[in-house]
Formats: sequence, C-alpha cells, structure tokens
Amino acid sequence: MAAISVSALAATSLLAACSSSQSSATRAQNSTLQKVTRSGTLRVASCLTFPPFGSTDKANKPQGFDVDVAKAMAKALGVKAKIVDTTSANRIPNLRTHKVDAVICNFTTTAERAKQVAFSDPYIVAGEVLMVKKSSDISGIKDLSGKKVAVTKGSTNGAAVQEGNPKAQIQEYDTSAAAVLAVKQGQADAMVEDSNFLNSQAKADPALKVTKESVVPLEYNAIGVSQGDPDWSQWINTWLREFNTSGQSAALYKKWFGVKPVYPLNPSY
Repeated sequence: MAAISVSALAATSLLAACSSSQSSATRAQNSTLQKVTRSGTLRVASCLTFPPFGSTDKANKPQGFDVDVAKAMAKALGVKAKIVDTTSANRIPNLRTHKVDAVICNFTTTAERAKQVAFSDPYIVAGEVLMVKKSSDISGIKDLSGKKVAVTKGSTNGAAVQEGNPKAQIQEYDTSAAAVLAVKQGQADAMVEDSNFLNSQAKADPALKVTKESVVPLEYNAIGVSQGDPDWSQWINTWLREFNTSGQSAALYKKWFGVKPVYPLNPSY
C-alpha cells in the first residue's frame, strides 16, 4: 500500500509539473511579445496632436519624442513600428480592444488606470503646470478661483485642479492642441498639462508663459499594455532599462526638448 501511495504521489507530481510546463509554454506562445515578432509589426498608439511628444511632419508622417521611443522599441524587437494616432480618452479603449500592442502617449501611471491596464516602468517624468498668457496675473492654483481652466479629456488634470481649488471652472477639450488654442483665443484663462509639453508651447509663442508652481507632485509616464501578459511586460521593462541606461533616452529628450532630462526616473520619497 505504501509503495502504491508513493507511486501515485510521484505520478501526480509529474502530471502537475507537465501541466505547469505546458501552461508556461502556452502563455509564452500567446504573449503579445510572440505575436509582434511573428507579425513583424509593433502597433503603438501615440497622440499626434501633442508636440513635441507626437505630431506629423510636412509629409504627414508621425514624429516626436514618443514616436521615436516607439521606433526604438520596434528596432530592438527587429520589427517595424506602426503608429496609430489616438487621443488621451482612447488610450485605454485601444488597449482593451487589442487595437494596439502598446500605448506610448504621455500616459501617467495611476492606481485607478491600473485597474484596467498594466504599466511599464517610467520612461519620462513631468510636473503638471499652468500655461497662461504673458499678461495674466495667474501664478498658481490659488489664483484659479472663478477662472476657466482648459484640460484634455481622459487626463487626470481636471480632478487635480478641482482638488486644489474647487472654485476653478474646468473646460474639457478633445486634444491638447485645442486646449492651447482656447488659451490663445481667450476662451480659457489657463491650461494645465505636462510641463515638458507646455514649456515647448511657450517657447514657440512668446505671448504665452508657464507658471513655476506645479499643480500636482511629479507624474511618472509609462508604456501602457494589456493586463495579464507578464512576458510582454517583462520584455518592455528589460528593454527600457537598457534604453535608459545606454543614454538613448536622454539623447532623444535633448533632441525634442532642447535640454537634458529635468527629473530622475526613480521616484524619491
């Protein structure tokens, strides 16, 4: 009886090991990592109305910091990058419906968003600041009482402003470009957005300025992917570590923003 029991236990353990091995192999085969390498194309959602992160050139081809990050990622995979234009509001739906393999579009990591998508390690950091006309007396969030504040749909900025000043009037726009135009045309008193983006806008238009006070603490932007795909997430994080430590990331930042990265990628508490 003892011998039979030992044999049965061994057989059960062997079956469990085989099952586990088959499960791992199946998971690997079904991973986005394998699908991308088999297809030869990496589909990346980027916001092409958000320069210098994303825009189009005179030939209507995608360009920008996030676009170059996507191309670098595709090169490391040995595939072509297909840039899919998206908006802030459509970043999560694009992932959940598997229209894209990843989102590289100024995607701030939050616990709420992480209920629906998975995030990589950070690849760029920003503060959220205000852009106003140079003649404006707005210098911080305390000055927004009764003021119209432009934000993009799907961003976290509206909630951050209202938490800091409930008397601010939030106006949502489909794109960051539309929100910038609202400030220029006097339809909004201020706009809150990524400091990297707004500094580039103010540099291009001397009638605008960016306030020094950050609306929220530093925000960490990451690559968004579908949940439940650990092999894909692991590859992206491994590649990002190489991308950041090799100096490639810093070189692209200097190319598009004209300065060295302002904030370290590792959070400091």
